[in-house]
Amino acid sequence: MSNQEEEKKMVVCVTGASGYIASWLVKLLLHRGYTVKATTFWSFSLMQINHLGDLKKTEHLLALDGAKERLHLFEADLLKDGSFDDAVKGCDGVFHCASPFFIHTDNPQEDLIDPAVKGTLNVLSSCSKVESIKRVVLTSSVAAVLYNGSPLTPEVVVDESWFSDHEFCKETKLWYPLSKTLAEEAAWKYVKEKAIDMVTINPAMVIGPLLQPTLNTSAWAIFSLINASTYSNITVGCVHVKDVANAHILAFETPSASGRYCMAESVVHFSELVQIIHKLYPSFKLPDKCADDGPIVKYQISNEKVRSFGIDYISLEDGIKDTIESLKEKKFI
Repeated sequence: MSNQEEEKKMVVCVTGASGYIASWLVKLLLHRGYTVKATTFWSFSLMQINHLGDLKKTEHLLALDGAKERLHLFEADLLKDGSFDDAVKGCDGVFHCASPFFIHTDNPQEDLIDPAVKGTLNVLSSCSKVESIKRVVLTSSVAAVLYNGSPLTPEVVVDESWFSDHEFCKETKLWYPLSKTLAEEAAWKYVKEKAIDMVTINPAMVIGPLLQPTLNTSAWAIFSLINASTYSNITVGCVHVKDVANAHILAFETPSASGRYCMAESVVHFSELVQIIHKLYPSFKLPDKCADDGPIVKYQISNEKVRSFGIDYISLEDGIKDTIESLKEKKFI
């Protein structure tokens, strides 16, 4: 049997399938011949409930090529024990993408940390009951890597050995990075105890076209620069959503894949994002000053490990153009 024929018979689960990265992951998996069992219900207070009866949240998945034949939707609650049992049953692999992503909250424990940590452990618990699962690929983030309190300078190269520090995140109220760090650490501890093969993908800010109808947090970062009076004094890594989704699949398909994989095509200050948008769309009204006069922080994120997958990154400029064209198509702009 050829590898392609074997892939066509493989069944995988994607959690949080209506999200930004996960939607692209489902699209690419279907394109490669996989059967996909997708979960589409999250239970946390600040996010809109997203269930099978809400066609606005799932119709973009059902419209994908191959969906009619090989996409199966399941409801699952991140905070409910055993909720993912049916979705992962009979699977060869699981991609756990479901986790809340927003920056501001008055209740980080309930809104971010609990669904991230408990949700991850609930998914892994369901996986531990299924012998056919060869590997779990966890969507983490460079947010779980960057914030250990070490000074970030142009000479610093952040890599997979870094973990964000709990206390530093709490002191600086970096609740999303804290949630991703705690979730990933809990996952590594659990899979070691249960002998589950897991790989994590740790992307920087993900850009590119949207499949889902809602405006996700990273696309909002680009959208918010248009017609703004100032830009934030923030430096971010950027990576195209197609590259991130592809890396998830390669992490599953590559037998030698292991550990964590950081992903960032570029590391740029928001002033540089503004310059690129101005170059691409000179008619847009864009900010010409920074929100504060603090120092600009620059650093590097290593791509050495992820290069083993043979990924040829889509450029930052193409990623920004793809994002804005998608925002225009969906009438956010």
